Order: sequence, then structure tokens, then C-alpha cells
Amino acid sequence: MKKFLSIVVLFSLPVVAMAADLVGTAHVNMTSDTAATAKQMAFDDARRQIIVDVLSPYSDAGALRTAVANEKNAVLTTLVESSGISGEKTSDTTYSANIKMTVNRVAAKNWLDGNDVRNWLSTEEEADNKFTIVATLNDKFADWGQIRRAANGVGVDLETESIGGNQIVFRANAGRRAALTSALRENGWRYQDKNGLLHIFK
Repeated sequence: MKKFLSIVVLFSLPVVAMAADLVGTAHVNMTSDTAATAKQMAFDDARRQIIVDVLSPYSDAGALRTAVANEKNAVLTTLVESSGISGEKTSDTTYSANIKMTVNRVAAKNWLDGNDVRNWLSTEEEADNKFTIVATLNDKFADWGQIRRAANGVGVDLETESIGGNQIVFRANAGRRAALTSALRENGWRYQDKNGLLHIFK
């Protein structure tokens, strides 16, 4: 079976780890023996690409890619709660379209955990008013102690989500975000907002 695939992520909407929806869109262009076969293959590949794209900001990207590559299409289908198509074009042997999919947050969290993919995708509701911080540490004990002391100094409680390697992921009250970042900056920490996650480092 001859096939040709061109897949490019045109637009993805990475949302904060707390949000209900994780949405991605991919353009696919597939050639196979029949248009029907090409369409099925295009959807399978688009689904894998979108899952990697929207979940990478909230997980170990390398482990995520490996887990997706090794997973069956039928299982990955259960992670998608809705999909849509625009710009669809077909011929006797080709299929192309823009495919949009919404990944279910709870299903994705359970699948990541079940595949031992380190992640900080929350299953709690958006209404709990928390935000997620990813801290990259040079000295795990000294730096983590300094972060906690800085937070305590401005009345911020830290909830540890995960610890792995030189990274600690934790959550704090969104209303105290400015106070926490200010306290950390005074202690020599730098920070960047990436896809709704606050990354701090020295």
C-alpha cells in the first residue's frame, strides 16, 4: 500500500492545566489506495499529533511521545471528546482537511497516569482558583527550601503536585500570584509564563 502523509499543526490552543478543554487543529493530506482508507489514516495521524501537541505543555514531552507512538488507535480515540472538519477535499485516492479535536481533560489525565507519564494536568475544576508553577532547581533541597520560605513570607500556601529530577511542580492560589512572583524575584528567581504555566528558575 502506497501512502503519503503531510501533517502540520496549524493552530493549537494550549490552555491552563485547570481548564476543561484541550483543543488542537491539524492539517492532513493523505494518499492511499482509496479515499476512504486515506481519510481513516489521516484521522488516526491527526489524533496522535493533536494529543502530543496539546498535552506536551503539561507532561514529560518525551515520555508522552513514546506513549502515544506505542498506543493503539482505539485507545487514543477514547481521549477525544469531539472533533470537526473544515476544508475537506477528496479524490479517488487522496484525502485532505483541517481536523479539529478536543481532548478530554479527565480521560487524558487518567491515561497519562496509567502510562506512567509524569504530568501536571489537574483533574480539579477551574473554580478552585489555583495556578500551576514548574520550578527548575539547581540544588533541590536548598532551592525548594528558599521557595517555601519566600511563599510563607507573603502568606502563600504551596501544594506539591509532583517531584521529578530537578523539577518540582506545585500549585498556589491565583489571587496571590503577583505577591509570590515578587517574593521569588527578590530571592533571585526568574520566571516565564508558558502556555498558562509559570516556570521559575535561576
